[in-house]
Amino acid sequence: MALKHYNPTSPARRGLILVDKSSLWKGKPVKMLTEGKHKTGGRNNKGHVTSRGIAGGHKQSYRFIDFKRRKWDTEGTVERLEYDPNRTAFIALINYPDGEQNYIIAPQRLAVGDKIIAAKKTDVKPGNAMELSSVPVGTIVHNVEMKPGKGGQISRSAGTYVQVVGRDRGMVIVRLNSGEQRYIHGTCMATVGAVSNPDNANTNLAKAGRNRWKGIRPLTRGVAKNPVDHPHGGGEGRTSGGRHPVTPWGKPTKGARTRSNKSTDKMIIRSRHAKKKR
Repeated sequence: MALKHYNPTSPARRGLILVDKSSLWKGKPVKMLTEGKHKTGGRNNKGHVTSRGIAGGHKQSYRFIDFKRRKWDTEGTVERLEYDPNRTAFIALINYPDGEQNYIIAPQRLAVGDKIIAAKKTDVKPGNAMELSSVPVGTIVHNVEMKPGKGGQISRSAGTYVQVVGRDRGMVIVRLNSGEQRYIHGTCMATVGAVSNPDNANTNLAKAGRNRWKGIRPLTRGVAKNPVDHPHGGGEGRTSGGRHPVTPWGKPTKGARTRSNKSTDKMIIRSRHAKKKR
């Protein structure tokens, strides 16, 4: 997909850069594969705001995506590529010979009419899914499971991918975009190729209103508040906070390491925080 640049006919169009979606399906999604989506406004069952900065936005219907890809040895045909308001990647509608239809995350270079298949071992072709133990070393994959049968959890966002770099005693070593290398069980499924819509990272919304359409509210900087409202607040004149970034409740934020999952630490070979050798 290409990027669309707009002429500055108004302040809202100056600098506006969006992804060209002209080649995507222009109709509605398959009704049997959708359901209504309830918006919470960031509030819990007591009505208290537990996630700030969420409100409004366009009404959306949720598309059921086949993250598990366990319909083995049945070749499907790509009916069309669609936009999905719930994710940055595009989705593809797959028709199977038995009449079943499924949505999958569309990889790059997948076109209408292409044939895809999921199996224990199959061809290395965009859209095909197989067990990680069958994927050749060096292959780019996405929608990777972390537990067999749970469905893809790693690399589902636009333009992302994982590279298979080795094997070790029934486990497969993968390298993530963050630089982290970790073990994943060889019976976990993965789909060949990188996720579609890589240009999503190069868009520019150009005005605050477009963020509001996405359901994102503005957040006030802590240094602009009073001391009673935020730990960074107060001071004579403009300040830079005077301490490491924290939330309004004093918890470290903006990159502070909070991971404490010791049970899966053994699966990480090289942390994304590891310092690179010069």
